[in-house]
Amino acid sequence: MIYFDNSATTRPYKEAVDTFVKATVDFFGNPSSLHPAGKQAERLLVQTRERAAALLRVHPKEVLFTSGGTESNNLAIKGTAYQHQSRGKHLITSEVEHASSYETFKQLEQEGFTVTYLPVSRFGIVHIEDVKKAIRPDTTLVSLIHVNNELGSINPIEVIGKILQEHPKVLFHVDHVQGVGKVPLDLKKANVDFCSLSSHKFHGLKGSGMLYTRSGTKLSPMFAGGSQEHQLRAGTENVAGATAMVKALRMTQEAAWEKTDHLYRMTEKLIEALKSVDGVYMNTPSERAPHIVNFSVPGLKPEVLVQSYGEKGIYVSTKSACSSKFAEPSRVLLACGFSHERAASGVRVSLSFENTEEEMSTFIDYTKEMIPSLLKVVNK
Repeated sequence: MIYFDNSATTRPYKEAVDTFVKATVDFFGNPSSLHPAGKQAERLLVQTRERAAALLRVHPKEVLFTSGGTESNNLAIKGTAYQHQSRGKHLITSEVEHASSYETFKQLEQEGFTVTYLPVSRFGIVHIEDVKKAIRPDTTLVSLIHVNNELGSINPIEVIGKILQEHPKVLFHVDHVQGVGKVPLDLKKANVDFCSLSSHKFHGLKGSGMLYTRSGTKLSPMFAGGSQEHQLRAGTENVAGATAMVKALRMTQEAAWEKTDHLYRMTEKLIEALKSVDGVYMNTPSERAPHIVNFSVPGLKPEVLVQSYGEKGIYVSTKSACSSKFAEPSRVLLACGFSHERAASGVRVSLSFENTEEEMSTFIDYTKEMIPSLLKVVNK
């Protein structure tokens, strides 16, 4: 199997799975319980939070454990909107956000909030001047994706963070789910108030995530119940999931020091090869994250390509996994100005540090053989 769908999910590290099992069995107590088993689980959770904070270079009280990227995005966006609606009901985002953010803003519009959807360049990146112009006296939040999950394009988060320093009442949320471990982001330097991460995108287990919440910020909780997670996320904590996630984050950051250039080499090799194949159009920009390549083959349904690869044990995707079962063209590619046909035929290849040069060579060889053959059949 050649697994090139790592932006959808990654294979968990064995060490992360082992950590999850050990924490599940040996630290099964409820961290809120007062007996020794509960206290033991509580200590592990405190240590896990401290380790996460050290990896993110923030304070432990700024780390909030969630169930994943979708919950983190929803809590940051809705929590800010509801908490500060007496001051203003204007929110800013972009047209190329992940569905967990984009659909959250659509829902808030139905509740009476006003949302500005920033247009993007041909490369899926917001324009700095558009951000400046969109800010109003009643704006409470700017929410942007860091690394686009379909294109691999990178938004200028640090530049936007500096702009927002001139507007201290406007909070800044960043969806860092696809960037973590691949494209560095200094949360403090970028003036980020909220940042979303998801465990299964960096070889942790599904069902765990984090939300960085800058000290001094306020959110309206989405769940009613107990006082867990700094009174922002009620419910018994997933100690094992959090511990395994932080283990995976540490391992991913360590791998990034040695293997980021390796990722760039593989995806650059792929891009150069695809340029030589008739009928293939590159969607990913030259300035990009190291692990994502998006291309289109107008005239071929992307599902046909995905199935053809799958028959050879090669796994890729059409777009965001959350939307891949719907036949509509990619909302992200359309927002970049691509034609309907091109947006409807996008294919995403996404790597991890575990992929090899040999796998990439096999993929390229099959692609050069398969695409011309399919186009020949379609064009008969």
